[in-house]
Amino acid sequence: MDEQEFVSLLAALLEPNTEKVKSATSKLNKTYYTSPASVTALIHIIVSHDRPELRQLAAVEARKLATKHWAAVPEAQKAQLRQQLLQSTIDEEKPLPRHSKARVIAAIAKVDLVDGQWEELPGMLQQAATSQTVRHREVGVYIIFTLLETMPDMFQENMSQMLTLFNQTIQDSESVEVRINTMLALAELAMVLDTEEDAKSLKSFQNTIPHMVKILQSTIESEDEEHSMQAFDVFNKLLSYESAFLNAHFSDLLQFFMQIAAKTEIDDEVRSQAFSFLMQSVRYRKLKVQSLKIGEQMTRMCLQVATELDELPSEEDEISPARSALGLLDILSESLPPSQVAVPLLKAIGPYVQNSDPSHRRAGILALGMCVEGAPDFIATQLNEILPLVLHLLEDPDTAVRSAALNGVARLADDLAEDMSKEHARLIPALIKNFDLALQGMHHSQPDTKEHELNTHILKASCMAVDSLIEGFEVADAALYVTELVPRFATLFGHDDHKVQMAAASAVGALASASESAFQPYFEPTMQSLGPYISVKESEADLELRSIVLDTLGKIAGAVGAEAFQQFVQPLMQSSEEGLHLDSQRLKETSYILWSTLARVYEEDFEPFLQGVVKALLDCLDQEETDPEVQLGAEASELIGQEVTIAGKKIKVAGANGRNEGDDDDEDAIVQALMEGADDDDDDDDWDDLGAVTAVAMEKEIAVEVIGDVLTHTKSKYMPYMEKTVEAVLPLLDHSFEGVRKSAVGTMWRAYACIWGMAEDNGMQKWQPGLPLKVKPPTDLEKLGDLVIQGTVALWGEEMDRATVTEINRNLAATLKLCGPAILAPSATTGNSTPLEQVTSLILLLLQKQHPCQKDDEGFDDGETLEEESAEYDWLAIETALEVITALAAALGEQFAQLWKIFETPIMKFASSQERFERSAAVGTMGECIESMGAACTPYTQRMMRMVLKRLTDEDPETKSNAAFATGLLCLHSTDAKEVLGNYNTILASLEPLLQKLSATPSEHEARLLDNAAGCVSRMIKKAPQNVPLQEVLPRLVELLPLKEDFRENEPVFDMIVSLYQAQNPVVQGLTGKLMPVFEKVIGEPEEQLSDETKGKVQQLIQFLRG
Repeated sequence: MDEQEFVSLLAALLEPNTEKVKSATSKLNKTYYTSPASVTALIHIIVSHDRPELRQLAAVEARKLATKHWAAVPEAQKAQLRQQLLQSTIDEEKPLPRHSKARVIAAIAKVDLVDGQWEELPGMLQQAATSQTVRHREVGVYIIFTLLETMPDMFQENMSQMLTLFNQTIQDSESVEVRINTMLALAELAMVLDTEEDAKSLKSFQNTIPHMVKILQSTIESEDEEHSMQAFDVFNKLLSYESAFLNAHFSDLLQFFMQIAAKTEIDDEVRSQAFSFLMQSVRYRKLKVQSLKIGEQMTRMCLQVATELDELPSEEDEISPARSALGLLDILSESLPPSQVAVPLLKAIGPYVQNSDPSHRRAGILALGMCVEGAPDFIATQLNEILPLVLHLLEDPDTAVRSAALNGVARLADDLAEDMSKEHARLIPALIKNFDLALQGMHHSQPDTKEHELNTHILKASCMAVDSLIEGFEVADAALYVTELVPRFATLFGHDDHKVQMAAASAVGALASASESAFQPYFEPTMQSLGPYISVKESEADLELRSIVLDTLGKIAGAVGAEAFQQFVQPLMQSSEEGLHLDSQRLKETSYILWSTLARVYEEDFEPFLQGVVKALLDCLDQEETDPEVQLGAEASELIGQEVTIAGKKIKVAGANGRNEGDDDDEDAIVQALMEGADDDDDDDDWDDLGAVTAVAMEKEIAVEVIGDVLTHTKSKYMPYMEKTVEAVLPLLDHSFEGVRKSAVGTMWRAYACIWGMAEDNGMQKWQPGLPLKVKPPTDLEKLGDLVIQGTVALWGEEMDRATVTEINRNLAATLKLCGPAILAPSATTGNSTPLEQVTSLILLLLQKQHPCQKDDEGFDDGETLEEESAEYDWLAIETALEVITALAAALGEQFAQLWKIFETPIMKFASSQERFERSAAVGTMGECIESMGAACTPYTQRMMRMVLKRLTDEDPETKSNAAFATGLLCLHSTDAKEVLGNYNTILASLEPLLQKLSATPSEHEARLLDNAAGCVSRMIKKAPQNVPLQEVLPRLVELLPLKEDFRENEPVFDMIVSLYQAQNPVVQGLTGKLMPVFEKVIGEPEEQLSDETKGKVQQLIQFLRG
């Protein structure tokens, strides 16, 4: 081997000459790196060359080549090479080259120790780690860390000895390097510590946690960012491991990180890291956090930190403690019950929004906005108090506060659109006023000034608030504002800020969608104004604007209808097809969504585009999800110190695996230039478990959902593509990204329902409840159902993502109601248990909160119990499981009585909950099940009756309403006359106050309560008129008719009235004068007031009464 040439080739890699680097790289790879002698030569350079940068490069290369060639190095040379390398590393004064050499030692040891060689190394390292010389300790602990990193199993047998050493070195009084390196080593050792079998070692490990806290604290106090980031990284790692490691100190850790996050004297970057730890703690240890009852303290801390937010809204991806605080509030409200977050927040924001300091008023409304998504049901109950506050802040003299208030309106409307829309008469004028003031302010201010920028933001925020708010409007209400809003927003279509253009275009799309025909006068002008933007593509901003305009034009198509929009379809489809090839993820996804919208508008007339649309969507699903140009080996450490987006939030990456900022990134910058084309297998192992969500995966999520939309609306025209679609979508139930799994579940069930609907249209008999099946579907449909239910059950049993489980529940419930019990029937491929048995057992797990998606790795201490209260997001999985139960009851009919035995106890438990939404849902479920079971509910009458009587006096109107519904059905269907009739007087006494209109315009809840109370009394009369004092009850009932909110309850009411007339009841006959106008109303508009059957009975009655 020509060592002189070898050294000169290495040196050439450091020259700023691309051609020389390429030539040297090629020759090294072909001539030298194929030989074991290259390792020997590299070690000689590492230990003896006078150029430090060449020694550094040689270390990087030796580390990579040792795995391949060290075993083949002549045995006679190895001992001396090891000794020279070890001594050189110990003598090295600078951390970066010392760490590089340490990694070479680890790479060689990985080969040697497996082969039974260099057995003295661990002992030598332990001796170095406890040496009197600081540098020896630093080297010893660091090499131990690198060995743990590469071969942790080697230390498993010496766990106790290692922990004794680390408990000593973590307290090293002279060197922060030793302390930090010990933390890094402990994080690796935790990977092989068996927390269940080795309690003594676990205890020893837990003893190091307080020392880790002190280390982090001291690095923060000394403003040592490099070591602070490494310490944060260790805590983040331990948080992702088994909970046992941190459990003993978890409460203290949360308090410590809250203190760091809240202290304004500390560097913003450090505070943001503390917030990151708190976010992950709440998200992944939420049951533990909930049990500690620390939510209120965190909420108040976040509120205070939010006052630091800059007056000018900055770019959304910019990290700051104030933004992190708002992000933590969002996670808190989603993860913890309202009592720990939303309730204390609403109590706390009063003084903030009334504070003379605008930053406090702004923080108050922004914090409130962050909590809406996580606790919409609770916030909805507080809107009477919240709205005056919001309206007041929309009039605030400070522009930045008004901007925040607009943001608050948008967030409230995003999750409470219907509730907020009821206040349109107050909200929309306030939004218009803000818009007009901002427009004037812009005209009177100079560009690039603070005032101009704030007014620009107000314009955007006004548009966005209308965009969110208008979606909850009734068509007639939305139509009121079209003439005021559309011309205003249209003036911004040509604005020089593309984000203002986007906000205006999106708001106009929402207005069109909500107002429907009222938008017609603005249809042509809007198309002319926005049309040019469907072809812009010069910049990233152009592509963003184009995607928003495509979305808006799709909404306009839905508003004006297929015929009026026809001339624009072809150019829109061409634009969307081109958009797939412009390297814009957002534009691609918007193109898919446009196809979904147009399929909904044109239904089977969308056929001319189907072939291209289906091909593009299936091509999307066929994409590879790894980018071959991205090598996630050593190069990944370049992320250290940079910001990356994780779950939509930008976080600065702390040093990973002990590779500090300015440490291995320098190595790997060299490696990146050097090793193009060279094998790098061993570095890929670190990333095997990285389940990153790629842009392609998110694109697939949307594509799968759009396929479901398209096939649902194009029906028979989609059939030529159905087989390929099922083949492409069904395997996605196993996709690594939960978003894709969720969409795949929905689309598979929609495909089944679509084909079922077509079979019924083609003459298949309507399904009938019960098993075995009374109506058997065609063989192909049966096979598809078998595939979908088996795939769903397999996913359902293991799925950790609550949103996906919720989606499964919703789809299964909808399919059972639409298609009946066919999917529950055993088939030739059914295993040991039938689909019905599998569904039943999974629903029971959800009700008992034992499903995988409801479990966190909490590791509660013995004797520690968790309160029953749930976060609203968690409740969705149970609420939708209850929907599956009512659907099972509908599909099985009286046979469901056997399943009620299984579900009764958990449902009754929810019906007695402290949470109003749990009581309401459980009692509603009971009523639906009684209706489906009919007389088969009789054996359960006594327990059901006790529960509904209790809930008839519930403080919550929704629960009371559902109880009235269930009570009436129980009275009607149960044949336990003694229990039912014996409670008639008690029931009537409870219903009596419910049968009174409290106001001329009752709220939705009040109206629904009146309707259900009326339905209950009517069912009781139908069952046993002799047991009801008709003289008192009927006149009261007639005053409520016709029912306004829940038309379903018109059925029992008018069925009962007809039956009383048929029985020639004198009380009802005496009320004919009042009932005739009611009959006329109920058979008129809207048509859905009565079923055709009952309407026919009422019409016959009218004819009879008229003689």
